[in-house]
Amino acid sequence: MDERDFLAEQFEEHRPHLRAVAYRMLGSTAEADDAVQEAWLRLSRSDASEIDNLGGWLTTVVARVCLNALRARRRHGEEPLGPHVPDPVVDAADGSSPEHEALLADSVGLALLVVLETLPPAERLAFVLHDMFGVPFDEIAPIVDRSPEAARQLASRARRRVRGAAPKPDPDRARQREVVDAFFAASRDGDFEALVAVLDPDVVLHADGGVLRPDATVVVRGADTVARRALMFSRMAPHVRPALVNGAPGVVVIPPDGKVFSIMAFTVADGKIVEIDALVDPERLAAVDLSALEGA
Repeated sequence: MDERDFLAEQFEEHRPHLRAVAYRMLGSTAEADDAVQEAWLRLSRSDASEIDNLGGWLTTVVARVCLNALRARRRHGEEPLGPHVPDPVVDAADGSSPEHEALLADSVGLALLVVLETLPPAERLAFVLHDMFGVPFDEIAPIVDRSPEAARQLASRARRRVRGAAPKPDPDRARQREVVDAFFAASRDGDFEALVAVLDPDVVLHADGGVLRPDATVVVRGADTVARRALMFSRMAPHVRPALVNGAPGVVVIPPDGKVFSIMAFTVADGKIVEIDALVDPERLAAVDLSALEGA
C-alpha cells in the first residue's frame, strides 16, 4: 500500500464523524458531503507527516469549511424568509441503516436542527463542536477568531436558545409511533376532537414550502389551529407511509402519482405531539434519498 492509499484509508475511518459534524453545521446532506470532500482535497495537498492528530485536524478543516458556508449564505441573502426545515434523513419505520445511525448519533432530530438554523454561524459552530462532539474551547477559539473564553460564551448563548426552543422527545419510540398513528387516524376520520387530544396545547408546526411553494411556507401554533390545518389535508392521510425521520417516528406522504407530497417529522413529549416539521418543497423533496423505504 503506497502513502496515498494509506492516507485515504485513514480518511475513510474519519468520514462518518466528519459527515456528522458537517450535517449538524449545515443541515444539508449534500453540502455536508461537499464539506467532507473539501477536507479530503486539503488533506491530499498537505504533508500528512506534520499532522499529529489527524482526526482533530480534519474536524477543524470541516468546521472552517462549514463556517465559511454559513457566513456565505448570510452575505448572499440565502437565508429563508419563512421556516427552514433541514434535509431529513429517512429510514424504514422498523430501523435505521448503519450509515444513518452514524450520521444521526445523539438523536439529532429535525426539531433540534430547525433551532440550529436560527443561530448565528459562530454560535452554531461553538455549540455543535463543544456540546455535541466534546471539542475543547481552546481548539474552537482559533476557528472563530475568538479567545477560548469568548468561544465558551458563544456556546453558552447557543445552549440557552436550544434549551428554550428544542423540545426533548419521549425516549420510548414505540409510544411515539402510537401517538403519530393516532394523529393520522383522527385526520382520516375527520375527528377534530381526537386530533386536539394528541396535540400539546402549544404545539408548533413548521411547513417549509421552499421557493416553488412559498404559499405553503408557514408556522402554525396551537392545538386547535394545527388540528384544523390537518383536517384541510385529510385527503392525503390514506397515502401516508410510516418512516423514521432523523431517527424518530415520522411519515412520507406519497400520493398515487408517485411524487412525494411531503416528509413529516414529529416530536412527541409527555405523550403529546409538541412539534411537527414538514418539508413540502418539491425541489428539495426530489433530492431526498428514500431508498430505505423501497420494499418496506
